[in-house]
Amino acid sequence: MNNNLPYLNFEPGNESEWFAALCGLVRFLRSPEGCPWDREQGPVDFARYAVKETDEYIEALQHDDHNHAREEFGDALFVLLSSGIAAESCGIFRLEDALRYAHEKMVRRHDHVFGENKATTAEEAVSAWAKIKAREKKS
Repeated sequence: MNNNLPYLNFEPGNESEWFAALCGLVRFLRSPEGCPWDREQGPVDFARYAVKETDEYIEALQHDDHNHAREEFGDALFVLLSSGIAAESCGIFRLEDALRYAHEKMVRRHDHVFGENKATTAEEAVSAWAKIKAREKKS
């Protein structure tokens, strides 16, 4: 193995660095110096793999197989990121924008946590979420 390649010769120290490293690895694999197979896959191709890997993750969780669950979660995350980066390269959206939108949306939908209307039960949280989601669909 050529350890001089990017993303092979450093050890990220926290989850933010690992996330950045994984994104960088996906981008490298899709580059001219990377993998021909990864370059040929489009966002839909990777999204289909994400469904398969997510099913495998669920199965591992249901069987209390923690090591396998960790592996399958990583696989699902990798192919979902690959789909997002492939979408970015096709001009569909920027990964940064999708991440920001997801963050903003989850904060907005969790008004019962971050806003004035606090929820004390799961049922109240679900009700608050549903009201916000319905309001968003109308606008």
